[in-house]
Amino acid sequence: MPARVAGASSLGLKIGEVLQRWGLRVGKPPGQLHPQRDEAGLPVVIHSPSTPSTQRAWNKPTQIAAVTPGGKLPPALHRVPFLSWADAPLSAPGWEALAGAARVDEPAFKAPMGLLPAAGVVILERDGRVWVVCPTNQFGGHAVTFPKGRPDGKSLQATALCEAYEESGLQVRLIRHLIDVRRTQTFTRYYVAERIGGSPADMGWESQGVMLVPRELLDSLDLAPADRQVEPALGGQAQP
Repeated sequence: MPARVAGASSLGLKIGEVLQRWGLRVGKPPGQLHPQRDEAGLPVVIHSPSTPSTQRAWNKPTQIAAVTPGGKLPPALHRVPFLSWADAPLSAPGWEALAGAARVDEPAFKAPMGLLPAAGVVILERDGRVWVVCPTNQFGGHAVTFPKGRPDGKSLQATALCEAYEESGLQVRLIRHLIDVRRTQTFTRYYVAERIGGSPADMGWESQGVMLVPRELLDSLDLAPADRQVEPALGGQAQP
């Protein structure tokens, strides 16, 4: 997980890095800086920041609730607190140990030739809504997606737990295998999960927003075609 920026003064010292990263020749970067740095330790500029919802939306199952990096949240939702995950794993072995402690049954997995393996997660809230993330600067060409990523030496289940945390700030527990989806460069295994901790305000630099969306409104969002295969696979499951 990239380290947090200490404060505005330290950002000022790194403004040259921002200009170099984005090829800018102006005095200030456009948009706003993400509170977390990228994998190279450089600041990340959000060109068109996402808009947070009202606080009331979090407790309205028929509404979309949204938070931006470091944004304000209610203390808890459905009696599960929004608190930073203080002892989140910091290494691949740590994520592997976490996955091994609560592994779910799944069918054999083999990525088709030419596609890389990946894993993602569909996080269900107790009111039936689904957690999605907004990739920073619409990376990948879409405004909304489910947390996912490549294993980088981890098992698929460990990858799903790790990507959920890195992209949404949430600590989740896997419930079951959902679906395997062919994407442009990857063959992605998705799991159903439930939120057990963490805070979406702690999203990593790859996300500029985290949303909690009623299932019936998912089709109204800018999802990639591959992502649109995922939600129907839930069938009638409305809660974790």
